[in-house]
Amino acid sequence: MEALIVGADRLGNIPEVLAGYGIAIRKHISGRDPAHQKRCSLPSGINLVILFTDFLGHNVMKRFRDAARAQGLPVLCCRRSACSVTRALGQCGLCPKRH
Repeated sequence: MEALIVGADRLGNIPEVLAGYGIAIRKHISGRDPAHQKRCSLPSGINLVILFTDFLGHNVMKRFRDAARAQGLPVLCCRRSACSVTRALGQCGLCPKRH
């Protein structure tokens, strides 16, 4: 599964957590660019959009959430921490259980 991550400047150990669920990061966007409040484009080949809510404004979140839903992609909203990502992935039902 390929994911687009929106939010945060650095990901820390999030890529390792996602890899444990079989998710690779296709692209990471910090969301700081003012243009993201007006428009956004999703890269091709992604299966999931992850939004880090503690690093994004409401307008940016709305744009990416709307773009993902328009393409039928699931959106996972959580804070940028390994615990929060693990909890959200466990609750979403999209990913197989981590080994």
